[in-house]
Amino acid sequence: MDNIVRVGMADLNVVKHSGVITTLGLGSCVGIVLYDPIAKIGGLAHIMLPYSNQVKNNSNKAKFADTGTIELVKLMISVGAKKSNLVAKLAGGAQMFTFTQAVDLMNIGERNILASREILKRLNIPIIAEDTGKNYGRTIELYTEDGSLHIKSVGHGIKII
Repeated sequence: MDNIVRVGMADLNVVKHSGVITTLGLGSCVGIVLYDPIAKIGGLAHIMLPYSNQVKNNSNKAKFADTGTIELVKLMISVGAKKSNLVAKLAGGAQMFTFTQAVDLMNIGERNILASREILKRLNIPIIAEDTGKNYGRTIELYTEDGSLHIKSVGHGIKII
């Protein structure tokens, strides 16, 4: 398989059939994966923060769940996907560090998961599977052939959703 697209942190991209789109090292970040099973087009946004309106430097739309998801949908449509066909899978959003006080502000992973779910709901894109939370990082690969999302975690093996 020579059509492998790598997505960095605070980045997004798409891949057409037959290809793989991947991102490494999702900790508190969330991988928002969109897939059109008819056109066999996959998209991935590696988001770092929940909302673009909560920070001053928000020019990189791919960094945030709200703007990154919207940009990803636009990009997928531009290469032939249909919005009404899109389904979503989520991975990541881990709590990588333990805090002595229950400081919700510090649990960026959980906030990223909630923001990702919220924007997908607003866009009427169903989440059909997710592997989120916990306390370990993940590397993910979406295969456009069948829409399977392979999740690799140190000490947790490979899970396919």
